[in-house]
Amino acid sequence: MAGFFDSFVADRAAAGQLVVQPRMGFGSLKGMRDGLSRVAHLDFPVIGTLTLDSYTRVGDYRTPLERLAAGEELNGYPIVSHSVEETRKLLSGLYKPTFPVQVRHGTALPLRVFQRSVEVGLDATEGGPVSYCLPYSRLPLRDAVEAWAESTRYLADAAEFGHIESFGGCMLGQLCPPSLLVAMGVLEGLFFRQHGLRYMSFSYAQGTLAEQDRGALRALRTLAADYLGDVTWHVVLYTYMGLFPRTPDGATRLIRDSARLAAATGCERMIVKTVSEAWQIPSIAENVAALRMASEEAAGPLDPASPSEGQYFTEVLDESRTLIDTVLNLDPDVGKALLAAFSAGLLDVPFCLHTDNLGATTSVIDEQGALRWGKLGRLPLPASAGRDDLARLGSAALYGMLDHVANSYDSHPDGMLDVRR
Repeated sequence: MAGFFDSFVADRAAAGQLVVQPRMGFGSLKGMRDGLSRVAHLDFPVIGTLTLDSYTRVGDYRTPLERLAAGEELNGYPIVSHSVEETRKLLSGLYKPTFPVQVRHGTALPLRVFQRSVEVGLDATEGGPVSYCLPYSRLPLRDAVEAWAESTRYLADAAEFGHIESFGGCMLGQLCPPSLLVAMGVLEGLFFRQHGLRYMSFSYAQGTLAEQDRGALRALRTLAADYLGDVTWHVVLYTYMGLFPRTPDGATRLIRDSARLAAATGCERMIVKTVSEAWQIPSIAENVAALRMASEEAAGPLDPASPSEGQYFTEVLDESRTLIDTVLNLDPDVGKALLAAFSAGLLDVPFCLHTDNLGATTSVIDEQGALRWGKLGRLPLPASAGRDDLARLGSAALYGMLDHVANSYDSHPDGMLDVRR
């Protein structure tokens, strides 16, 4: 039952079709089966998702079954807690070449999740040694790097077409300048390749300005080809990962904009949010409606490029390449290089509180609405890359940045403002 994921995406891309995918997971076997079944029978290119629950993410495999037995709900599917036979039965008749399924999990220690995924016949997952440690875990980065090295080697050996989607392009993406997101995705791809993986994808989270996102996605594709041209890869766009619009109209506009962004930049796959994202765990019906909306929007007329897109492309390309090369020059082992880079502050995620992140950088939203570096800390970037004049952030300004996208879409019928709020 393996090997469907990459061929399915490649075939649809060759036909000019964007593959859409939900972030959907339910704790019970029936709920998850119902959700997958509804998605599997859609009449446009779509991939199924088993999004795992928060207990599984931290290695607690007993509590999910206790909660389900008590009639409670979970926020995802406990793949390790349910038996192999139960999950195989869940997938039976649904998982096939025309309907691949990916396991999405959020754990810094993924080996048991990878093992169970392979045991039930799945070979596509996501994450990364940095991107699933710094935002989500208190685990020391060194331990996460070691765990991901072992887990990647396992997946590469146990599954002929094992696939990992780097989450690097979404790592605190709502306030992280695009150059770090792009660099982290490529660096995690190099880490995966070093440990034997030959199939991967690179994510990028929709940001605060479409022109900047278009330039950044071009840069990501360019750098992936330069550094990882000997493996099979594709690009995945996420609908905005930060605070979502609170009104159905605002959320709808944001989802539609993200679908047009994916189509205009040649992304092969898109992770779709729903209109109810801001106030509840979305239902099956809401996921299906969002998938249809995104697929239809992506099939429509493409937004034309603007002159500023090329400027952002050059800027992100140069900054990302500098970050990548600086890290790679630290050690021939990519994992050791990543550890050295974070220890020295050569990689530094704004507003990330993990103890292995130096925390000397900040980001700002500039007058055009683009995400910029504020304070550069020890990043190996030219002083001109930072906006010190905007970098003195108080709590009100930080909250304003966090709410920027949601407020813009909720308040303005034409979508996001291109000025700093």
